[in-house]
Amino acid sequence: MKRKSENGPDGRALSPGKKLCKGSEYGRTLGPCTPSPTTTFGDLRNAKVGQARRRRIPSVAPPPELQDWLRTFQRWSGPEKLLALDELIDRCEPAQIKYMMQVIEPQFQRDFISLLPKELALYVLSFLEPRDLLRAAQTCRYWRVLAEDNLLWREKCREEGIEEPLHLRKRRLLSPGFMYSPWKFAFLRQHRIDMNWRSGELRPPKVLKGHDDHVITCLQFCGNRIVSGSDDNTLKVWSAVTGECVQTLVGHTGGVWSSQMRDSVVISGSTDRTLKVWNADSGECVHTLYGHTSTVRCMHLHGNRVVSGSRDATLRLWDIETGQCLHVLMGHVAAVRCVQYDGNKVVSGAYDYTVKVWDPESESCTHTLQGHTNRVYSLQFDGTHIVSGSLDTSIRVWDVESGNCLHTLMGHQSLTSGMELRDNILVSGNADSTVKIWDIKTGQCLQTLQGPSKHQSAVTCLQFSSKFVVTSSDDGTVKLWDLKTGEFVRNLVALESGGSGGVVWRIRASNTKLVCAVGSRNGTEETKLLVLDFDVDLK
Repeated sequence: MKRKSENGPDGRALSPGKKLCKGSEYGRTLGPCTPSPTTTFGDLRNAKVGQARRRRIPSVAPPPELQDWLRTFQRWSGPEKLLALDELIDRCEPAQIKYMMQVIEPQFQRDFISLLPKELALYVLSFLEPRDLLRAAQTCRYWRVLAEDNLLWREKCREEGIEEPLHLRKRRLLSPGFMYSPWKFAFLRQHRIDMNWRSGELRPPKVLKGHDDHVITCLQFCGNRIVSGSDDNTLKVWSAVTGECVQTLVGHTGGVWSSQMRDSVVISGSTDRTLKVWNADSGECVHTLYGHTSTVRCMHLHGNRVVSGSRDATLRLWDIETGQCLHVLMGHVAAVRCVQYDGNKVVSGAYDYTVKVWDPESESCTHTLQGHTNRVYSLQFDGTHIVSGSLDTSIRVWDVESGNCLHTLMGHQSLTSGMELRDNILVSGNADSTVKIWDIKTGQCLQTLQGPSKHQSAVTCLQFSSKFVVTSSDDGTVKLWDLKTGEFVRNLVALESGGSGGVVWRIRASNTKLVCAVGSRNGTEETKLLVLDFDVDLK
């Protein structure tokens, strides 16, 4: 392909042999007609490779005329050399041009990161994804120093919602000249934990046997403490590390149907119409809270106060330190099934098809949210939005201040038995065997967790993180799903008795552990807790 020749000021092509004078405009463009500089491109190449001779084209003898041609080229002025090169390029084949590029381009490449001030270099690197940042660390020694920057990895951890473990507060020497970033350590640890959940080998779970053949009705898990409540009238406190039952909380005269836990404080509600406050370390019953006239079916703990909802259609607000009943909220005309409390407002759902918003201090109902056409079984409340799930198959999103229904989420075919809300993402589990992911701000269903690997029976419990959704079912399985794509990842638990009576009643998960309460109502599966561990040991 013929390139255009350089033109002079009058637009006419210059002949290859035409010499430009210093005063011409074209001469000013290309530079003055001075002898060529003493530093050549060959000097630059040799300086880069050090004392070693640069690579020559093998198996080719230099033509006899080459040295004469080179001496002629050296005698020309700068503009004349440029014109000669222009004509030479036009006469080259593509393979020869490619060779020239391979020789020339590396000489003009610059490590711009190393040339920048450290603050600017780190700012540039902050735009890289963590995977690319790890690759950049392998480029050279200086890039590795930059890629270990603690503040850089702290931002990457914050983007992923990762908190730095306390034992990594001190930076340690990786090798001479390199300080290992504890934030990077935390990021890599979390990445490997996520991979363990997703595809790591499932280690045999710890099996915690208790409650005989009774149903585990409620489950709490915090730190390394597990508390299970049962219709055998007791609660058991377990170590998630050793699997040992460290306390059995005895005192209720009816089945335990609700519980809450904070640190070493456990609160339980029973069919005996009482709440009890327990010390999980000693097993002591600190307070017995009397007042309800029927089963205490639900409760929610905030700070030192707990709100309980009962089949007697009332709610009560208690001080768990003194055991005193502070307020009684009356207004529902059927059993209260679910309650949420944020320290300011109480929200309750009942079998009278309504959701109520309360000011507990004045014991007044500020809103009665009407719209459901059947019993309300589940609630979520973030201080601004209320989400209610009902036997009428719908989920409704309400504004807590105005009491207006913002969205009615349709798609499930049966009872929404459990939900979890984080920011604007809602995950709902239903008796129709499906799980749905919603955006409560738009009312849009983002994903339906179904397909060939979906649950075969009612969803009993669920929990989700920034990456995964964990669901349990009456079919005896616990499944892991990808939150963003809705894709099935794998079964974490699959009971042999699943489908013939084996049930996973409840699940609770932390970052590294999954606790499952399993059993059956027909004797096909022994009542027990399974503890699966996904932690990693990074040294």
